[in-house]
Amino acid sequence: MRWTLRRRQTGQTGEQIAARHLFRKGFRLLEHNYRCERGEIDLIAEDHGTLVFVEVKTRRSLASGSPEEAVDREKQRKICRAANWYLQPWQRWPLPIRFDVVAIELDESDHVVAIRHIPAAFGTE
Repeated sequence: MRWTLRRRQTGQTGEQIAARHLFRKGFRLLEHNYRCERGEIDLIAEDHGTLVFVEVKTRRSLASGSPEEAVDREKQRKICRAANWYLQPWQRWPLPIRFDVVAIELDESDHVVAIRHIPAAFGTE
């Protein structure tokens, strides 16, 4: 139970850091923790005319790999399915879309060690 709470807190901290980072880069944040029956998307934003679906991965240790390595093919498929669900109300979305990853490394005191923003980290299925 305690481990799950710690992981959830780490994820929430990472998402807040990523949102601030993207905002400072000029992104307009549209959704935070979008959930639907197809899955979840951490952040949805607009970047100079492009709709961006953002997966945020946060790690306190690299023992199990880098944060961006956790966005495997299955995770990408889930994000794409949720993005399609998000876009359903529009027959033709008027903006280009892309899928970004923000990888964050924290120390045990929640200080940022590294932030890597990877635009167009993967494409649709």
